[in-house]
Amino acid sequence: MEVPRLDHALNSPTSPCEEVIKNLSLEAIQLCDRDGNKSQDSGIAEMEELPVPHNIKISNITCDSFKISWEMDAKSKDRITHYFIDLNKKENKNSNKFKHKDVPTKLVAKAVPLPMTVRGHWFLSPRTEYTVAVQTASKQVDGDYVVSEWSEIIEFCTADYSKVHLTQLLEKAEVIAGRMLKFAVFYRNQHKEYFDYVREHHGNAMQPSVKDNSGSHGSPISGKLEGIFFSCSTEFNTGKPPQDSPYGRYRFEIAAEKLFNPNSNLYFGDFYCMYTAYHYVILVIAPVGSPGDEFCKQRLPQLNSKDNKFLTCTEEDGVLVFHHAQDVILEIIYTDPVDLPLGTVAEITGHQLMSLSTANAKKDPSCKTCNISVGR
Repeated sequence: MEVPRLDHALNSPTSPCEEVIKNLSLEAIQLCDRDGNKSQDSGIAEMEELPVPHNIKISNITCDSFKISWEMDAKSKDRITHYFIDLNKKENKNSNKFKHKDVPTKLVAKAVPLPMTVRGHWFLSPRTEYTVAVQTASKQVDGDYVVSEWSEIIEFCTADYSKVHLTQLLEKAEVIAGRMLKFAVFYRNQHKEYFDYVREHHGNAMQPSVKDNSGSHGSPISGKLEGIFFSCSTEFNTGKPPQDSPYGRYRFEIAAEKLFNPNSNLYFGDFYCMYTAYHYVILVIAPVGSPGDEFCKQRLPQLNSKDNKFLTCTEEDGVLVFHHAQDVILEIIYTDPVDLPLGTVAEITGHQLMSLSTANAKKDPSCKTCNISVGR
């Protein structure tokens, strides 16, 4: 049975609690810590007979919900009226010690049949490690509670965005994509040493590598999908790629039809910004039936290559014609190796604008344009 509401966040169980919250039935209570300590006016009494939850199981994990169940001794089980669930983000040993710590969340639910669904984007983030512990409680006629000892602490990690969540991002990105501009080539900027290495060690073929952690925290492609990054943006006045780049002074250009054609599938990967006015859309091009295609088919919304708001491939008079969205910056990931002889490598005449790099860039969690209500 799903908990209809999880009303409030409380203090950490590792320190005496100080505030009154409302539970799912809007009854005022206070909670003690995992060691059983409580303030003098807490309104909670101790009763050893209440069973302590054990053998806790976490299942059906999504980016903003999970199901929890446990076992209990039969003794006094029928006296249980509520469950107290203590949920905390797992401590990151590499985190900045001066950063404000996340407030732990203590959830209060009526004693419903197990497993019980815990859901809430205001305290659960995607792809995040948490710890959870449980108490059983019994409300008395005078409004006080008797509670069990805390259970053992269990660790789990929330999931990535699902296709449903990515479709919500997709719909937000469509709103600001703007009109379509014609283009003819995909391009990839790198340092000269990169192309020298490809020639010497990979037989002239650029190899896919694992995508970094830039973009939405819940993106299912970050740290998992292997691909090669390309751009396709053009300058409005020339219709050609810009001469500046944040990624290196040497540019590989390849005719668009070599990568994007009827034998490839197109997927929406992400939508984000980096505390700036302009936004990025990540698209994935995967040859039909390739490992990358199978990966994306299971996790990402597929786009109609001929008709979408971001990147299209259509046929006019027997020739493939390509268009890209004007008002977002497209980041294209191609999932197969690409041979250098299929295109050209040349030095650009512009500048290397490092400030525009999106390598491991973190998404602005406060932007209303590119965030959805399932964490960041």
